[in-house]
This record gives sequence, C-alpha cells and structure tokens, in this order.
Amino acid sequence: MNSLNPKLFDKDVERIPSRDGFGEGLVLAGEENKDVVAICADVTESARVQAFKDKFPERFIEAGVAEQNMAALASGMAAEGKIPFMTSYAVFSPGRNWEQIRTTICYNNRPVKIIGSHAGISVGPDGATHQALEDIALTRALPNMVVLSPCDAIEAKKATLAMVKERKPCYMRLSREKVPVITTENTPFKIGKAQVFREGNPSAGSTSSLQASSGRFADATIIATGQMVYLGLLAAKELEESNISVRVINVSTIKPLDMEAVIKAAEETGGIVTVEEHQVFGGLGSAVAEVVTQYYPVPMKIIGINDHFGESGICRFNLVKEQFWEIYLRYFCTNFRGNPLPVCLKKP
Repeated sequence: MNSLNPKLFDKDVERIPSRDGFGEGLVLAGEENKDVVAICADVTESARVQAFKDKFPERFIEAGVAEQNMAALASGMAAEGKIPFMTSYAVFSPGRNWEQIRTTICYNNRPVKIIGSHAGISVGPDGATHQALEDIALTRALPNMVVLSPCDAIEAKKATLAMVKERKPCYMRLSREKVPVITTENTPFKIGKAQVFREGNPSAGSTSSLQASSGRFADATIIATGQMVYLGLLAAKELEESNISVRVINVSTIKPLDMEAVIKAAEETGGIVTVEEHQVFGGLGSAVAEVVTQYYPVPMKIIGINDHFGESGICRFNLVKEQFWEIYLRYFCTNFRGNPLPVCLKKP
C-alpha cells in the first residue's frame, strides 16, 4: 500500500472528521500566507473555521446566513489579491449560491476556495434537506473549477494547503462524521493526481491463470472518493480472501481527473467499479465513465445514490458495504472476470 496508516484495518483505527483536517490546514495556511482570509456563513464552529478566527480575527469575516453575498464578497477580495476560503454547509454553498459562484467567481476565474462541509448522507441526523448529494455535479460542470474530495482528515489538511497555491477557483467537500484515518503525513498528495492505495495481487489464488491469459494485473479496480475510499479498501481486503484481486484508487481530485490512472486501470484490470457518497449522475462515476467510454471501454458499475434524496436518521455504512459485495460479485466475479468484452464494449 502507498504509505497508508498501518492500523487501517484495526477495529480501533483512529476516526476524525475530514472537516477537522480542513480547520487545521486553514490555520497553517494563514500562518504561511498573510493573504489567506476566511469568510463564513454563520457556521464558524461546525465548519471548523473557529481556530482561524481566534488566531487571525482581522482576517475573518462573518457573512451571516447570506451565502450569495458571501460568494460575491469572496470574489471581490480575490480580485484584490486575497486568497479567500468561503465556508458553509455544502447544501448551501455551492447549493444555494451556485449562480453567484458561476458568475462572480468562475466566470472571472477568481482563486476563491469554496468549502462545503456536511456533504453526503453521513450527515443523516440533519435530514434530507441538509444532505448535499449533488454538489460534485454542480461544481464539476463549471469552467475553471477544481473539485476536491479528500478521503480523510490528513488529506483534507494537505488539500487545504495545496489550494492556496492553486490560482483557480476550488471546491472541496467535507464530512461531518468521524471517518477512519487512512493516510499518513507521508502519503503523497497532489491536486490532479489519483493515488493507488491497493495494487491488487496478480497472483491471487485461482485468478492467476485468468490474469496471465488476459494480461491483467488484477480482476477489477475500485475507484472511490471521500470516505467511500475506506469501504473500498475493506471490500478489496475481503475479496482478496476469496481469491479475487482488486486494485483500489483514491480519487481526491475529481476535476481535473487523473485520466492516466483511469485508463491504466481499465487496461490492466479490465473492469471498474466507482463508489461515491453522491448521486450517480454527474459525480465521480460520470467523470470516470467519460474517460472510459472514450479511451478504453471496459465493463463498469457506478455505485452511489440512485436518483433519490436522503432520509433523516443514522447512516448505516454497513448497508453500503453489502452493496459493494452484491454488485461486485454479480457483475465482475461471475460475468466479467477473464471473459472477453461484449461486442458493444470492444475498442474500435
């Protein structure tokens, strides 16, 4: 594995919300660069901007419950040389203020950093109205926008520091719930670069002959983003015990997507499953499919929220994990592994 937490699969693995990593990174960014400023829409503590506010009160602005105004304010500050981080819940920013982000920030290519906390269904107790399941699609479609989705708190901290140097608009989605710490301070991170967290074992049990005959390095690839990366790693570990070899790729940058990593996975493993805490339309799966269908068609399955809103209540990720097994086993282990591509999927 690629410099991952050695306790990753322990029952007592450390769990930290990715928003905490952002808060830590924002303070570090403020210490390194006096042009970094923070603007918040009345969620300073829950969006983890409080520490920055306490340390740099003269560089903090409380916009109140006025996300549209916050976007216009951030764009103006960026035009004057500041590096604004504007923070709210993802359902409100980029949700409520999408037009202002489009026109005042992206159209003018202002380097505003948009932080959407409490994204996905893991914010279940807040109810369906607060579960942002469309934010990747909203931001990925905007010209000039960089879209980030870190897998844990450490990666969120690194992404925050990296965004300071990115001279384009950026959006980063964060979780409210505590998620396992997957990476370490030594795990590589770079905007626009996917990381292979598990290669897959080319000599895994009964699959070796199939892989040898097809030139494959593994039976399939799981491409995941955000806190779904942890579930992808769990699924790969358990599948390997059944002699099914799976590569796992962490896509922390959804736009610009690391096309090279996606194409390589298609070539070397012959099948792709994408997993995201987002609608299946317009998110990670759509981005990967746009590459796969154009450059190296292989069987593919997109796992996410299938065209419905969330619900109030405690999120049970074990249900998602079961879905991993059901879909992966059905589509890849029994149908695609070692078999030729359907005629409609063959390369021209």
